This record gives sequence, C-alpha cells and structure tokens, in this order.
Amino acid sequence: MNLIFFGSSNYVIPIIEVLKNNFELSLVITTENPKSNLASQGEALQGYPVVKYCTNNKIPYVSASNLKDLNTKHLILNTKAPIAVLADFGLIIPEEILNAFPKGIINLHPSLLPKYRGPTPVQTAILNGEKITGISIMKLDKEVDHGPILGQEKDEILETDTSESLYKRLFEKGANLLIKVINLYLKDNLKLTTQNHKDATFTKPLTRQDGFVNLTSQSEIKNLKFKIRAYFPWPGVWFKTKLNNSEKIIKLLPGDRLQVEGKKPMTHKDFLNGYPKAKEIISKITQP
Repeated sequence: MNLIFFGSSNYVIPIIEVLKNNFELSLVITTENPKSNLASQGEALQGYPVVKYCTNNKIPYVSASNLKDLNTKHLILNTKAPIAVLADFGLIIPEEILNAFPKGIINLHPSLLPKYRGPTPVQTAILNGEKITGISIMKLDKEVDHGPILGQEKDEILETDTSESLYKRLFEKGANLLIKVINLYLKDNLKLTTQNHKDATFTKPLTRQDGFVNLTSQSEIKNLKFKIRAYFPWPGVWFKTKLNNSEKIIKLLPGDRLQVEGKKPMTHKDFLNGYPKAKEIISKITQP
C-alpha cells in the first residue's frame, strides 16, 4: 500500500524503516535541508539523518521549509496515497494537504495524550518528574495533537533517562506499534477513541535561554537534576561564572559531568582539580 511520511531528526529513522519494510513508501517530506549547508554533500548528510537514510535506501524525498510551496504540494498530491504518517515534523499541515488523504494523516506523539500536547512532551514530562509516559498514535485534525487515538503504549521514565534517550525509545516503540495500527485502521477494524479534551495539558517550544540556570536561586537549583536530563542534548543547562578572572559559560551534563566553554566534558572531580577555587559551584549544583 502506497503511503507518505512526514518527519525529521534521527528519532524517526525506525519509523521510516518500518514503513519501508512493510508498505510502499513512495515519498518522504522532511524539514532537513543539506543544500543549505556549505559543507560537502557527504559531510552535510551526517547532520541530516532522514535525508541520509532516504539517499542510502533510494527513497524519494523532498526538503521543505513550508508546505505551501506549489512544487512540494504537487508532489504530495500526485502520489495519490490513501494515508500519510507523521512524526517529529515541526511544520503545520495545511488543510488542503490534511484533506488530501482519504484515510487522513496519522501522527506518532511521544506522550499519553491528552497529556503533554505540543512540541516538547518528553522534555516537559522529565522536567515535571513524571514516572510514566508513552507513545500515542492519533489521527491529525486541525488542532494541535487533538485528534482521536488509534493506539497507545505506556513506558517507564527511568532515573537515567534524558530527553534524547526517551525520545529514541518512545519512537522505536511507536514504530513497532504502527504496523498493527495501520493494518487494522485500513481494514476499518480499529475503533478510534476521542480524547478527553478537559484533561489536556500543553507544552511550549524551547529556546536556548530556557537552559539558563541562576545558581543564586534556590528554586532553580532544587529542580536542577530534572532540568539537566530534560534539556539534554538541547538547549542544555548552562550558566556563566568567572574562572581564573575570565567569564566562562559552563554547561551541566547528565551523569554528574560539566563542560567549561572551550574544553571537553569532565567530571566534577576533574573540574575541581583544574579550578580548586570553584568548590562553591560544585556544592550548589550537587544539592540533593
């Protein structure tokens, strides 16, 4: 069966692989654009996992900065695919494209909807100290993460999880669930469950400034361990301080490590060996 996939980032590669191996994946739409990179093509592909996977596996793809471009729209509509799949895409789907698929577009969202709708469900769940999350497969409608649910699976949030590890695991789980969901859905053997919109919670986009931590604020230090895990690898948790009479940016990393601007990541012990006058910093960031 012919279908289209919309998605970007390394996290969605297991989904593309499942679609390639089980269906006729006729087109991939991604926001990744290696042509905007001045490096050589080979080097550029290293930073664009979806484009690299499609290139290596001879899957047609389009790099799109928006879906209103006439050429992109024509390519999508010309596939005449009955259904599309979307995960970690980042662009709003225009109504014309949303309605172009007889069976709609189904979306993999890494939370137990209606909880944590929006762009940062995994980061927010970790930041809030949640113990359980999951993956939801839903049918897209005009509103954000609002459509009916086709399937869900729970997953535990480990104490060592970062947003990177949790996104990876949830999308892998979703990829395995997707085969069953699509086959049942296309045969009309799957009941769609309306979300309880009264229970919906929402997440916000992140900026680099969200990772800034004020070490003089007790409330920020109190949640520091959750923030470090939630914001790894981006935007990261960071602060500015003077080291050897020079102001430096210091990133706080998972696993009780940190990175001084211009240096490699190091343990707290190695940091104190290099900056013995910085004991106060370590005492603040290691508070229980």
